[in-house]
Amino acid sequence: MDIGRVGVWHPMISKAPAEEVRRAAARIEALGYGSIWVNEGAGSKDPFAVAAIVLAATERITVGTGIANLWGRDATSMAAGAVTLADGYPGRFLLGIGVSHGPMVGYRGHDYSKPLTTMRTYLDAMDEAAEILPKAESPRILAALRPKMLELSRDRAAGAHTYFVPPEHTAQARLVLGPDRLLIPEQAVVIESDPARAREIARTHTAYYLRLPNYLNNLRTLGFTDADLADGGSDRLTDAIVAWGDAGAIAKRVRAHLDAGADHVAIQPLSQNTPDLANALTQLAHLAPSLGL
Repeated sequence: MDIGRVGVWHPMISKAPAEEVRRAAARIEALGYGSIWVNEGAGSKDPFAVAAIVLAATERITVGTGIANLWGRDATSMAAGAVTLADGYPGRFLLGIGVSHGPMVGYRGHDYSKPLTTMRTYLDAMDEAAEILPKAESPRILAALRPKMLELSRDRAAGAHTYFVPPEHTAQARLVLGPDRLLIPEQAVVIESDPARAREIARTHTAYYLRLPNYLNNLRTLGFTDADLADGGSDRLTDAIVAWGDAGAIAKRVRAHLDAGADHVAIQPLSQNTPDLANALTQLAHLAPSLGL
């Protein structure tokens, strides 16, 4: 599977009308990006169905789930969905699986008390289901932040998909994963050189995720304090999580992840107030030359 070095992660891929998603996917592919990521969050559509729409609208680009929530389907359904897309689009589908977050899992009526054990048991059930499913190459990666989930990504998957992390975390993750596992971090970006304006846009992003314990705990291990985590994030934290500036500055951050051990970086263009797919495409077109696409 050749996904290149830079891809695209954007929440509206899983929310926008299908025809808009088709046009956006074709444009992203034409710009030279190597992947498109479909998330499963609040208000999103089914990630496997959306991935099928994106795959059908494109010719070469890899489509990954970033992530498919294991609480949303049993292990047999997850394995069957992956095999279906891998069979229909050989070499172009990458299954990302995650345990999500306590508040979101509680909303579904599930118990989040042992996410690592849940993931391990779920992978066992997926492997058992694979024994009777049709065969197709469908590599899986796990959403991971902390060492134990990264170790599971190393031992039971093709690698890890990390989110809301600076390059320093990428370096730590590579040490845990070893040299031969995929490491694909997401990187939020804003093309804006005015610091006040850039951070204002960035905090529309960081404020949401700083309410989720998994991200807070991970950031604390990276040296961020409670003061950094308050009020949408300090300047130091905001600048670490969101790359802003001109195209060259953003390309430099992407290179920092790659130099730290990432195989591929999925960039997420941010917009003021609400995610905007049209604005994202404008930013992606502007960034493509500086990213070497």
